[in-house]
Amino acid sequence: MKAVTTPSTNEPAASVDVVLPCLDEAGALPWVLERIPPGWRALVVDNGSSDGSAGIAEALGATVVREERRGFGAACHAGLSAATADIVCFCDCDASLDPADLVPFVAEVLSGEADLVLGRRRPQGRGAWPPHARAGNLALARLLRRRTGLRLRDLGPLRAARREPLLTLGLTDRRSGYPLQMVVRAADAGWRITEHDVPYHPRTGASKVTGTWRGTWQAVRDMSQVLSESGTGVRA
Repeated sequence: MKAVTTPSTNEPAASVDVVLPCLDEAGALPWVLERIPPGWRALVVDNGSSDGSAGIAEALGATVVREERRGFGAACHAGLSAATADIVCFCDCDASLDPADLVPFVAEVLSGEADLVLGRRRPQGRGAWPPHARAGNLALARLLRRRTGLRLRDLGPLRAARREPLLTLGLTDRRSGYPLQMVVRAADAGWRITEHDVPYHPRTGASKVTGTWRGTWQAVRDMSQVLSESGTGVRA
């Protein structure tokens, strides 16, 4: 894998792995993988797809990791465990987010300005972010602020951090609470966490989580359980 270069110095920088949790994303994979920055490695974590997603990813040059246990967190953590690069990024595999938008995130981590960089989703066009999903996200962001003091406005999946510190967080959630648990434990560890706007497009294919009220409710419940874990109760 080629080393990436920092925009400011053009000197060799750390290697980068992009974890892409995948469940039946055959229609989106070509666009997503085409947008991976040169020199970065795409780790497509197949979470039990039945549409040939794994074969498509392999044919397009991605490294495929198989995770049989269903769950967004299970797929993300399998990717993190398989990563070898110094910097690990996370991005949805449904074409709603552009992996190329991670370039400044990685630069910020490499420069030491932040330990964890998150993308604040900004909807582009109708259908990009259903109202019920946005409302659930807002409610969780408020609870997170009470819990950690972080003034984040989104708990989106686009993010970047160094691999070894991520592994030390001991993340245990294997469902929808994984992204929130990462932020909570990073905040507890004193990490510098920043947030930047990124375009959020209507996804390709049907959503497995936020496309329905039931899926959104399950995600909110998973994340609420993360906030109520022993030692991580919501502060008054």
